[in-house]
Amino acid sequence: MLFRQYLHHDPVVAISYFFGCGSQSQGIVVDPVIESVDFYIEESSRLNMDIRYVIDTHLHADHISGARLLAEKTGAAYILHQSANTAFPFQTVEDGDKIVAGNTVIQILHTPGHTPEHISLVVTDRARGEDPWFIVTGHTLMVGDVGRTELASDVKAGATQLFESLFLKILDLPDELEVYPGAYSGSVCGRSLSGKPSSTIGFEKKNNKALRITERELFIAFMSANIPEPPAGFLEIRAYNSGFQSNRP
Repeated sequence: MLFRQYLHHDPVVAISYFFGCGSQSQGIVVDPVIESVDFYIEESSRLNMDIRYVIDTHLHADHISGARLLAEKTGAAYILHQSANTAFPFQTVEDGDKIVAGNTVIQILHTPGHTPEHISLVVTDRARGEDPWFIVTGHTLMVGDVGRTELASDVKAGATQLFESLFLKILDLPDELEVYPGAYSGSVCGRSLSGKPSSTIGFEKKNNKALRITERELFIAFMSANIPEPPAGFLEIRAYNSGFQSNRP
């Protein structure tokens, strides 16, 4: 498997990914930012990888997604969870679905909380084995923190969903599974984000403050306190990413 992680810091702090099956030249781009659309296309040429799928883990509220534009330019399928409320068509996925790109297999986990339509991606490289290798967690589980829950829903409703996504799905995965999040320190989508842009399930279980709060009501209270300022223009950004606003914020 070819795997690339891109750390963005201007104008937004975010992480995007390009990975897939090198032997069959089938690639996937996850959470692309609008400023780097041409870069991903150039990368696909350098890596000799056709971009077959473009995936947004969720409808972002902190930056403009480049997913639709990248899909249009490359002919790739644009994928969101089936519950995403948009003004445009996309390829839907549901919990448990699989996306296959050569030897690369993605299992979809519906992990609402940060947003209702949020998904995480459990990735297996069948050229190496049948066990999953890593999970792309978007703004659900991040290194040192978990995603804020009030940008697309009520904070307590979002925190309730996030608790279930974390403790009933993600943390049931193997401790050695690598974690690749959608943000790192400097992002407003978390409160205690690490500058290290990857981790493992096991390390986060031991060292992530939010994950040590295993009682539902205490977790909801924790997520409802000390909420940072929202991203500037977040309602307009999410509306634009959903296709309901034509003027770019």
